Amino acid sequence: MAELATIARPYAEALYKASALDAKAVLTWLDEFSCVATQEQLQQFAESPNVTNEQVYAVISGVMKCELNQHAQNFIRTVIANNRLAVVSEVVLQFRALMNAQSGTSEAVIYSAFPLDAATLAETAKLLEKRFARKLNVSVELQSELIGGIRVVVGDEVLDTSVKSRLEQMKMALSA
Repeated sequence: MAELATIARPYAEALYKASALDAKAVLTWLDEFSCVATQEQLQQFAESPNVTNEQVYAVISGVMKCELNQHAQNFIRTVIANNRLAVVSEVVLQFRALMNAQSGTSEAVIYSAFPLDAATLAETAKLLEKRFARKLNVSVELQSELIGGIRVVVGDEVLDTSVKSRLEQMKMALSA
């Protein structure tokens, strides 16, 4: 939704500018804040007219496991005061994009039918960096419906070497 991106952009940019020296640490608490903020029960609680901003902040800070420095506390309070809990996940995406643009890297998600051990993941990451010609921050998600192989998503590019994909290609060839 373009509107969420438009609303989230100033928050992400301001947070990034304020924390450029320690962006990875900010991303740690920001990811956790996003997980908490997306909970439907919290959003319903925050929207209640009988609840104050400080009560919402107390619930969020009480649930979060990581230590919140003054910078994090101010950011969370600002988001709550402006009723922007719904856009926190978009703020995380844009913050991560700003970090990647600065470091010249991209996010890559490897979808695999089976867990990948560390050696296989490292080798796969190295091959993918050559294939996409840039440094990649790799994460793995399991999708058993792939049957075997992997499916890699880097931005808007997709590399699909899964068994499911190959079976679908064979089906299309046979039915044509």
